[in-house]
Amino acid sequence: MSDPRLPYLAALAAKSLWLSTWTIHNANHLRASADGLKVGGHQASSASLCAIMTALYGAVLRPEDRVAVKPHASPIFHALQYLFGHQTREKLENFRGFGGAQSYPSRTKDVDDVDFSTGSVGLGVAQTLFASLTQDYVRAKGWGADRPEGKMVALIGDAEMDEGNIFEALLEGWKHGLRNTWWIVDYNRQSLDAVVREGLWAKFEAMFANFGWDVVVLRHGTLQQAAFAEPGGARLKDWIEACPNQTYSALAFQGGAAWRRRLTEELGDQGAVSALIDRRSDAELAALMGNLGGHDLPMLLEAFEAARAHDRPVCFIAYTIKGHGLPLAGHKDNHAGLLTPTQVAGFQAEMGIRPGHEWEPFEGLDVEPDAMRRFLAEVPFVQRGRRRYEAPVVPVPERLVAPKQATLSTQAGFGLLMHEIAKTDSAFAARIVTTSPDVTVSTNLGAWVNRRGLFARQAMADLFRKERIPSTFNWTFAPSGQHLELGIAESNLFTALSALGLSHSIFGERLLPVGTLYDPFIERGLDALNYACYQDARFLLVATPAGVTLAPEGGAHQSIKTPLIGMGQDGLSAFEPAFVDELAVLLRFAFAHMQRSGPAEPDPVTCLPDAAGGSAYFRLSTRSLEQPAREIGPELAADMVAGAYWLRRPGPNAEVVVAYQGAIAPEAIAATGLMAEDRRDVGLLAVTSADRLQAGWTAAQTLRERGAPEASSHIERLLADVPTHCGLVTVLDGHPATLGWLGSVRGHRTRALGVSQFGQTGTIADLHRHFGIDARGIATAAQAIAPGRQIRHLRLA
Repeated sequence: MSDPRLPYLAALAAKSLWLSTWTIHNANHLRASADGLKVGGHQASSASLCAIMTALYGAVLRPEDRVAVKPHASPIFHALQYLFGHQTREKLENFRGFGGAQSYPSRTKDVDDVDFSTGSVGLGVAQTLFASLTQDYVRAKGWGADRPEGKMVALIGDAEMDEGNIFEALLEGWKHGLRNTWWIVDYNRQSLDAVVREGLWAKFEAMFANFGWDVVVLRHGTLQQAAFAEPGGARLKDWIEACPNQTYSALAFQGGAAWRRRLTEELGDQGAVSALIDRRSDAELAALMGNLGGHDLPMLLEAFEAARAHDRPVCFIAYTIKGHGLPLAGHKDNHAGLLTPTQVAGFQAEMGIRPGHEWEPFEGLDVEPDAMRRFLAEVPFVQRGRRRYEAPVVPVPERLVAPKQATLSTQAGFGLLMHEIAKTDSAFAARIVTTSPDVTVSTNLGAWVNRRGLFARQAMADLFRKERIPSTFNWTFAPSGQHLELGIAESNLFTALSALGLSHSIFGERLLPVGTLYDPFIERGLDALNYACYQDARFLLVATPAGVTLAPEGGAHQSIKTPLIGMGQDGLSAFEPAFVDELAVLLRFAFAHMQRSGPAEPDPVTCLPDAAGGSAYFRLSTRSLEQPAREIGPELAADMVAGAYWLRRPGPNAEVVVAYQGAIAPEAIAATGLMAEDRRDVGLLAVTSADRLQAGWTAAQTLRERGAPEASSHIERLLADVPTHCGLVTVLDGHPATLGWLGSVRGHRTRALGVSQFGQTGTIADLHRHFGIDARGIATAAQAIAPGRQIRHLRLA
């Protein structure tokens, strides 16, 4: 019996193909363009996924399922959401315009129901894998048991499989027993510039099978399968499967007459095969040869619904033709190609859409509009409306108590703070989940893991402990564990943080993710970090050691520009405390900040949109420093959170102020003391977050320009009483541009010190002296910008 859904799904596919094509055409040919630039769009890349997305959204998906749409299929996604009533005509008409539907699906900028943002190819794919692992983590804790498990689905362009982060994620999925994940490959055999290499997908198929995935190949649609059953059909099947990718694409573009010529030349036998070809008109022959599995709704429904019956990961390899259903189908240049106005007019007539009715949802359909409305209203996927959850805020302790030790590094202090949290029996501690790319112990998470355990869906004992072999760390895996151990792949770390950091919205359960890695290797996963922030995932990133702290290991393990990354990354507040009591204040702020979701209004003190919340990055050090003996009151704590405080307030006759950030504090303090022998009122500014200082200053300027003359940032207030003739020396164990802008706030002469070249091996003292960021170098810089009496011998105090 024929599936009663098929007429409606066919109509939905046809309509979404038209709307996606028209949306792109309108943006490029009809909408006014002030700058004359090509708007772009991907008519062909959208078309190849049209049937697959129709089958999914129109029949197979459930509200609990989550999808990462292939970036270049964004127009089809927006069209389907428009037909479901989740997207507006206004947004479609302004596709790729300011405030319009986004070029690639965005969960933060689009109004339709985007699960995972996509854009940088490959990242959305890996996101679904780590979202599935997050779902398993939440379920293992007994949270959200009233909600059904969902499938995490990625729609992948075949050329997207060249991205290395996908293979890194595959390996991690195998380690953690991946479930409930579908990757659906749009195997149209074309990349942006060319045709995919022959035989490549046989390698991929074997690889997925080796990692424990089911592999479902959707190659021949129902028309082709019926033809194969006819006399001569076996030879046609053999020819199709042996046909080179480029040849198949070229013939698909040329159409029925070209298919007839080629098939007759290579298969014609004046017998059964010739009769099979001759029984079909050119149009029917083109339809037959274009009837690949990825375009065949009955086959797609059968394959997807069969996969719902189990929880094993599945890779569907769906053969398609890029641009299927459009005049540019199969052409190797069609990736960024656009239909001409004449081609669009012909397509419009073929679709039965009257001029002036191009945006009408039910224009030109083969089914009655009322029946179509009823069908769309009953689609399983839309039964819960917009599928965004809100999870309760987890109360954060009013104060995290800093350990009382005379000397300590911020990295060790972080470990002690986490250990103290681990000792508590609180909802706060229970909701923290940590993760690290095989540097758990060396980033000081060992004590936390000993207390809270490693996560796995199935318990696995620590063999060393079982065999009574002495070991500092207890490496026991269990569903109760709260640390997700990863392999050495920083991209996986950031993608895992992205998935864990969206759990409150995707799965309705609040997690407080903390990820640790070596600071120099942030850059290895920078694309994935940016992706996580673009989705507004919430997490804490703790990176150590920073700067040239690991001096003997040379430039390979020394970071230079990570402070600038922290400043430049939207959605991420960057901190670099020097002392552990500062870290305790800032860590407490960050745990609360990552849970906020209020309006993006400027805070009256910082001028920052703190009510909206965000993620945080801590740049820590392994260098042990003498810790200050002090009590931090509310005012000082607020200054630390805002980005800086006076460690030594300058007097009215100050000639020099030193501003430092991070573990270079001893050198800054020593230089200040040295200069104070011969200068009056020397000031010392402790910067805890150049990022928040600079962002607040920029925001305050914008507010004043927009009619709020009273707006003032934290750094403006701190520097307000510093004499204009005073020189400013800035210093940190990182790129000097991080603090070099401070002189612009009030017009002070500034000398910015830091590290701008790869370091060498040696001691910390060697490298500080080499880069001029030791006490002598700071004092020398001060003498250069604020000449006074010569500092005696430039001796250290």
